[in-house]
Amino acid sequence: MWLWWWSTMFLLCIHGCRAQQSYVDNKQLDCETNHTTALGYTCNTPAASPTCQSYVTFRSEPPLYNTPSSIAALLGANPNNITAVNNFSSTSYTIPANTVVVVPISSCSCTDGGFYQHNVSYVRRNPSETYFSIANNTYEGLTTCQAMISQNSYNYRQLQVGVNISIPLRCACPSANQTAAGIRYLVTYLIAIGDTYTSMSEAFGGVDIQSILDANELAVTHIIFPFTPILIPLTTPPRFNASATTATPPAPPVIPVAPSGGGGGGSSNTGVFVGVGIGVGLLLIVSLGFLIWFFRRRKIQNQHKITPPPPKHFPPKAMIPSDNQSWSVSAEGIKFAIESLTVYKYEELQKATGDFREESRVNGSVYRGIFNGDFAAVKIMKGDVSSEINILKQINHSNIIRLSGFCLHQGNTYLVYEFAENGSVTDWLHPMKNAKKNESVLGWKQRVQIAHDVADALNYLHNFITPPYIHKNLKSSNVLLDSNMRAKVTNFGLARSVDDNEDGELQLTRHVVGTFGYMPPEYIANGLITPKMDVFALGVIISELLSGKEPTTTTTTTRPPEKEEEAVVVQPAQLSEMIKQVVGGENVRGKLAAFMDANLKGEYPLELAYSMAEVASKCVAADLNDRPFVAEVFVILSKILSSSEDWDPSDEFEHSRSLSHGR
Repeated sequence: MWLWWWSTMFLLCIHGCRAQQSYVDNKQLDCETNHTTALGYTCNTPAASPTCQSYVTFRSEPPLYNTPSSIAALLGANPNNITAVNNFSSTSYTIPANTVVVVPISSCSCTDGGFYQHNVSYVRRNPSETYFSIANNTYEGLTTCQAMISQNSYNYRQLQVGVNISIPLRCACPSANQTAAGIRYLVTYLIAIGDTYTSMSEAFGGVDIQSILDANELAVTHIIFPFTPILIPLTTPPRFNASATTATPPAPPVIPVAPSGGGGGGSSNTGVFVGVGIGVGLLLIVSLGFLIWFFRRRKIQNQHKITPPPPKHFPPKAMIPSDNQSWSVSAEGIKFAIESLTVYKYEELQKATGDFREESRVNGSVYRGIFNGDFAAVKIMKGDVSSEINILKQINHSNIIRLSGFCLHQGNTYLVYEFAENGSVTDWLHPMKNAKKNESVLGWKQRVQIAHDVADALNYLHNFITPPYIHKNLKSSNVLLDSNMRAKVTNFGLARSVDDNEDGELQLTRHVVGTFGYMPPEYIANGLITPKMDVFALGVIISELLSGKEPTTTTTTTRPPEKEEEAVVVQPAQLSEMIKQVVGGENVRGKLAAFMDANLKGEYPLELAYSMAEVASKCVAADLNDRPFVAEVFVILSKILSSSEDWDPSDEFEHSRSLSHGR
């Protein structure tokens, strides 16, 4: 009998007496996969109470959620309790932006599904809100899109304005082991950029760091991510000390670097390598709208279609010359182009370019021209270019090259674009390929800005014009840099409307055209065209910006030869495969440092470089379904850019030196 009792208790303890909960590890971004850690914190019953007093943290967000009353209404809490715990003067007290507010949750309960949660409801306000944006923006990571999808009957494509959505907030009760150790409360705390285990411990009154690690089944070297929840175990009700941490978005300090993995020195430093990569900054860019492709099957209304006005410095419209017998623009194309673009006379282009002299040639068939004192690019094209004209004439975005006019002459079309003074990204990263070698080097911040600009342009093309477009020919030579080194995506000759077929999704072609190294495998093998092919190319460009390497290169390996001539093996390699090897496996820091462009001379923040590399790796996934949507990539790059703007090389040196001493 006693043997049976002890055996039963032992088996129960295997489930109920474990350390506590698994860290979500950024799986909350993969909405279509029901990762267990994304669904909630697992109930510890029968080893612990099925209901408990719990706490969550919420960062005040004016103008909607910056009083105890408004935050209480959103989180289903008592405003008087919020006021008391945080020492606010009243329930209507205006809380400064980004202030960490401790919110008491009186009914954190174990549900039938086997997860702890606190249930609240939310009414969808506008068409741009999705499960993804509500979870990560409105509720700041206190729930997940997977948990919402599993507990609501509304299909994500059928969410209507005004529907009442059930929100399962993440909370947890102490396990039996934690209760025995005196832990009475668990706080669901949102990690911020710059947070370390030490800073989080001090912010909650000196919590034992090992207890934080145990509560989340983490090791000190485990990578954790900003804007993901972590459990803080407490023996007394929480009092948050904001002065103990400087991790306050949106202006973070230098992010700590993790201890070296793979056999590196045995530092016991408790600083955490905060991966600013996947998921970072989701709370701060509410205005983006997150019109992710699979959430926006419906057509965007025609009012989103914007036609750019012609530049004021260019000549007025002229009539199309009557002597053109063979035009490279279709009649329909001419009709639409005349509505918004300047029509030039050929003589005007001759004068602007010096009769297309060699000194005016920029590259190939592109010439620099001067119109009323302003530079412009004139591109000579053959064939029917009406498709490119009609795409560009409806686009108005700062990171997409602007088409201002055209000319038809003797069967050729002359397109007049805004001029990008600093050439292409290829000219800067691979100058030896260009006769006009560029002696300057792109700095870290410039590289991040370029990646951000390209993602911004693609996000606009995929989500903010009607119909959406796939560029299909994105590569570093088709990304130009203006006088301020801001990126401009160009060359829309292969662009394809997503509405070219009735489904608006899967498109196939037998005519596979592109540049090897930028084309995704599904396009090369089957001619499949989706927005994810642009995401793949973006991942390659990010990899180029990090490494300075070309999209296709060769690798040389040495192995013990059976014969002398077999000692050195030279193999072709794609950058899209190299970047995946960098972020996977052991010794990521060492591999990343070796991968980075030597021209940077080590002047870059390693943790942000890692985040960029991780984003690039996900973009070039072999399976298109494993790639993120460009809206997600844009959000991540926005936050990396924000962190890079605050980064200073001298701070990085001092921080690395302090880490080398350990604790």
